[in-house]
Amino acid sequence: MKVRYTLLALAELDETLDTIAAHSPQGAARVQAGIKSFIDLLPLHPFIGTRTDDPTIRRLVVTPYPYLVFYEATESEIVIHSVRHSARHPSPAPGTARR
Repeated sequence: MKVRYTLLALAELDETLDTIAAHSPQGAARVQAGIKSFIDLLPLHPFIGTRTDDPTIRRLVVTPYPYLVFYEATESEIVIHSVRHSARHPSPAPGTARR
């Protein structure tokens, strides 16, 4: 099973890592490795994430970092829709109810 990132997810991840790297290049490398290690689990355990309001989207908490990965598991691939800081307002996140 392959992992595919949407353009939004790639942009969010790049922005996050750039922000961290401005203060700590080593910190950005650690966060990137942490997020990648969790995403690498998804092909083996596609339903490890918590269900969201949208039945097709799941949310994975990347511990110990405060990041959330919103993804969709299909029969042939894992689609990463968003990688975002957990402190961000949830309404624009995939799988959250619009209020």
